Amino acid sequence: MPGLKPLQSKAGFTLAEVLIALAILAEIATFTIPKILNAQQDGRNNAIVKETAATFSAAFEQHKLNGRLSTSTTAIDLYQYINYLGISADSSLSIDSVQTATTLVCDAPHPCIKLANGAAVYTGQYSFSGTQTTQAITFVVDPDGRVTDGTTNGPGKSVQFFIYYNGRLTTRGAAATGTYYHPGTYNPDPTVDPPWFSW
Repeated sequence: MPGLKPLQSKAGFTLAEVLIALAILAEIATFTIPKILNAQQDGRNNAIVKETAATFSAAFEQHKLNGRLSTSTTAIDLYQYINYLGISADSSLSIDSVQTATTLVCDAPHPCIKLANGAAVYTGQYSFSGTQTTQAITFVVDPDGRVTDGTTNGPGKSVQFFIYYNGRLTTRGAAATGTYYHPGTYNPDPTVDPPWFSW
């Protein structure tokens, strides 16, 4: 008939196509969202640990500038140069240990300090015992300041640092060969550093 326009098909999606697309997106989200969240947490942990290590390194330098560095200096001696929220020396706080170990208990011989960034730092009363470049004191940084899961290789593991008598700062994974820290001698062991930590 004159004046009538032919029917035109309209582009669009059927309900089945929309449901299939949503199912595919849900499947992708199932795999990517946890990875994104884990990457964000790993990045946060890395930043906290590096900030804390820098704080201890600066405290060591201040201790040295004040003319107080000696072979009897311990990591606890550095607390006086650090702003911390509290100290635990009565077994009331436990934190994650390094990779391959479970937990550390903060007590009188190994007091822990809590920092404003959320970290807890575990130290000991052991001194340099000498001035050689392999003599070190140590501290362990747990980025969330608590036991995350108590496993030997879980997500919240701590990072152990050595500060050498000459001021060098390194992780246990990159320690100098023959590093002496009471009660023994340590060599580099990259398996002890958590996989999310990097300089």
